[in-house]
Amino acid sequence: MSSLSAAEVRKLAKSRKIEHVVVLGANGTMGYGSAALFTQAVPKVTFLARTKAKAEEGLGDAIRQVRSPTVASAAEVGDYEHDLEREVSRADLVFEALTEDFDVKKAIFDRVEEARRDDSIVATVTSGLSINALCEGRDHTFRENFLGIHFFNPPNVIVGTELIPGNDTTPELVDFVEAFCRARLGREIIRTADTPAFAGNRVGFKVLNEAAQLAEEIGPVLVDRLIGPYTGRAMTPLATIDLVGWDIHRAIVDNVYENTDDEAHETNRLPDYMDKLMEKGVLGNKTGRGFFWRGEDKVRHVLDPASGDYRPEADVELPDLSYIDQVAKLHSQGRYKEGMAVFMKAEGEYAAIARKALAGYISYAFHRVGEVTETIDGIDRIMGTGFNWAPPSVLVDTIGAGATVEMIEKSGLPVPPALAEAARTGEPARFFHHETINRGKFFVAG
Repeated sequence: MSSLSAAEVRKLAKSRKIEHVVVLGANGTMGYGSAALFTQAVPKVTFLARTKAKAEEGLGDAIRQVRSPTVASAAEVGDYEHDLEREVSRADLVFEALTEDFDVKKAIFDRVEEARRDDSIVATVTSGLSINALCEGRDHTFRENFLGIHFFNPPNVIVGTELIPGNDTTPELVDFVEAFCRARLGREIIRTADTPAFAGNRVGFKVLNEAAQLAEEIGPVLVDRLIGPYTGRAMTPLATIDLVGWDIHRAIVDNVYENTDDEAHETNRLPDYMDKLMEKGVLGNKTGRGFFWRGEDKVRHVLDPASGDYRPEADVELPDLSYIDQVAKLHSQGRYKEGMAVFMKAEGEYAAIARKALAGYISYAFHRVGEVTETIDGIDRIMGTGFNWAPPSVLVDTIGAGATVEMIEKSGLPVPPALAEAARTGEPARFFHHETINRGKFFVAG
């Protein structure tokens, strides 16, 4: 957890200069999005890709994404074959944004290690691969100056950012990079441990994958209605997976499933139907089809996970979920505690399913304290500013510690000790404390 004050951030941000950033993989979504962000803060950003044409495509996408002429004026383009060694040797920061594949990243870092200056910073935007494994066996100047800077997509909009040091990253470098990202890039920085998927994706994709598992039982439309905005999230879970991409989703949950063994291990097992559909080219919005798609007539269709077929969403019959409209109306009036009280008392099996999903999110997040972040504050901030979900502590404060514990117990899930203690003693009276995050923004939608 960062202990840097605002004054320390200002001082540290000026302690060394970042005037040239090289972005590797600048034609990908995270590559050009990150490069665009850097152009707002440094004089020169070099977009590198497999070919110069690909790098130019990335530059064009970056300009369109942020709609700023600053991008073009600060950017240069090149390719790995002709330009990598020269540009890396001149860079103050080398930022890797290649595909989420360990071997691909390792190969590019082999070249970076040979070309870089001893004092240059090397960072990866990986969404969950091990920082220590990526720099294993490299010389000490590489390891001391290597860390993860995990922006969330799109970086120009989402300010939540995870900072992940390796075992050998110098504390001074970590402090400087946090200061630079906060002062120059406007980031909300959350320091996390080097664990699979770090903090945000570890917690968030557990919930998303559980929703994907549930879709096989009750259908995607009902899942997204039950675990919708009224539960404290900007976008429904299956629509989120479609936006992120099924392949990215698989990479994250597979990484967690293979490299962890926690109390909710099976919720990270990718559903078989998703694996089979991906073999047929279904990857979400990037391929036009995922859990949902729109035909030429703009009619929204929904996936039947059992058959792999689609049908118009309007043909899907839903049970009585009138309690959701009641909750949403109270949220829209700023009556968040009353809204969540209605949710907690709603009757029927589907309301119970929704409560179990929320209970799982809260329980899992609080159980990760000490593993992925030092305190719940780090998880709260990345879920709020990275995922735009109500932070776990906001939900506990809104529902009440006692009612939250009861919900978790009824869902058959383990109760975090901190919540059990708060329910028993009334302390702390509130878990969430943040000067600039308005908790009300998470509950305004229906």
